[in-house]
Amino acid sequence: MSGPGKSRGTIRALASAMRIPQWVKNGLLVVAPGASGTLFHRSVLANTVVAFAAFCCLSSSVYILNDLRDVESDRTHPTKRYRAIAAGQLSRARALGAAAVLATIALLLPLLINRPGGFYLILVLYLVETLSYVFWLKNTVIVELGLVTSGFFLRSYGGAVASHIPVSTWFLIVVTFGALFLVVGKRSAELRHVGATNRAVLSEYTSEFLHSALTMSATVVVTAYCLWAIDTSSTGLSSIKHVVIPVRLSMVPVVLAILFIMRGAESSDGESPEDLLLKNRTVQVLAVVWLALIVGGTYA
Repeated sequence: MSGPGKSRGTIRALASAMRIPQWVKNGLLVVAPGASGTLFHRSVLANTVVAFAAFCCLSSSVYILNDLRDVESDRTHPTKRYRAIAAGQLSRARALGAAAVLATIALLLPLLINRPGGFYLILVLYLVETLSYVFWLKNTVIVELGLVTSGFFLRSYGGAVASHIPVSTWFLIVVTFGALFLVVGKRSAELRHVGATNRAVLSEYTSEFLHSALTMSATVVVTAYCLWAIDTSSTGLSSIKHVVIPVRLSMVPVVLAILFIMRGAESSDGESPEDLLLKNRTVQVLAVVWLALIVGGTYA
């Protein structure tokens, strides 16, 4: 193979190992600035972009380390064997070097943020949490749910910290239990659809336990979101700077979407929240309606 062709192959393999489509999770960094109505302020937008880039680099670094750790087991897995490192498309040395470079970039980017100390703490906590998950606690029942949930929480809260935006207690509760709801929903769908063959820790869960956890988290999310939506304090969605009616109407698509996700996770087909968001037209419409109501209420 020619030099340029081989280089292009390496770049494609690296891009695959970085799991760029997973960067969509880092969109949670936009939630706090967006809900506060300050996202399009120049400094807030700049800080949010920097925070997003930092999380993308750091999460990709961890994904590569995860694939390096699991390379032998991935090679015997029916689908994971096609991952770039397991398939031999990206050497261990290059993968490790790429992970180091990405982590370094992630830790340098916050220097562009005004008073970056708080955001650095978020990044370090995220790194510790994800490395703990990858190397030690991935198959520890219940603890792994908490670690994955905390990853979503740190992304959401990181968006507020990067731009020094005060957030409501209800926001923090919605984010935390919303993340737990999605994680448990995914585990429930996996258990029903493929059983424990896809993820070893699933053998430690029962459908009844996951149903209870899903119901608990959904109840908290709905309650906290409704309280956030009617909160008239400076950090509430019904504060004086927002248009109250569309914001409060946003409770309807939230409740309906949660019901659809619960139904999908506990159906015989085992539809994960991601599948529903990508394939279910009703859930997609509810998401668009919710976004339109929030944007209309916040930026009108």
